[in-house]
Amino acid sequence: MPSMIHIEGLRKVYRVGKEKVVALAGFDLDIAAGEICCVIGASGSGKSTLLNMMAGLEKPTNGSVRIHGQEISAMNEHELADFRQKHLGFIFQSYNLLSQLTAEENVALPLMFKGMSRARRNALARQELVRMGIGNRSRHKPTEMSGGQQQRVGIARAFVTKPKVIFADEPTGNLDTRTTGIVLRTMIESVHRNHITFVMVTHEPELAVCGDRIVTLRDGKIIKNEMQDPVIRDARRAALFTGQPMEGENS
Repeated sequence: MPSMIHIEGLRKVYRVGKEKVVALAGFDLDIAAGEICCVIGASGSGKSTLLNMMAGLEKPTNGSVRIHGQEISAMNEHELADFRQKHLGFIFQSYNLLSQLTAEENVALPLMFKGMSRARRNALARQELVRMGIGNRSRHKPTEMSGGQQQRVGIARAFVTKPKVIFADEPTGNLDTRTTGIVLRTMIESVHRNHITFVMVTHEPELAVCGDRIVTLRDGKIIKNEMQDPVIRDARRAALFTGQPMEGENS
């Protein structure tokens, strides 16, 4: 499979007073188109910094990041904003929903920047919410929904534009075990349906087993980069998802 994300010599150094803190020590990484890559590591391992580098939210000290053949590490802010709008989606641990908007309006928001009519973008938003198992919450505002429902609204928002790549930062960190199973299965099904490259950062090894590829970071270095055997991967996913119905409307 061709690389969707190509990282070469990536290094990030922060200055804290007179000290230099090496967040990423310089490494290469390739993630194929349509691949689910889970990045795992303890707090301070560099995984969030890596996600920020890949998403173009921070500039590397050295090295480069290419997504879909374009070097985002060399783009200016205007170019980055345009690239993110066209090609990237984000799922946040804290949901990042607008409290004054309904679920449908939150999901439809990214489509506004594509010049789409209100009727069309609302229809697509409702469709995505139904896929996420919360179609009956489309008129609810975030304060009227549970944490699991809010997270699925955030997932629907990331998928509604059918981006080439989605970055997820601890997307189930605030959820209970049952809802985590529902959310993970929902994301993976949507990734496969839309052939999206999916990069998830987590500190939980039991969740990282969902990935086709598992990248382990320690002290800013990749200490393990392994592709899972599909049979083992599918069995591990099934163990996580067993008994987690998609219709989990109360989650």
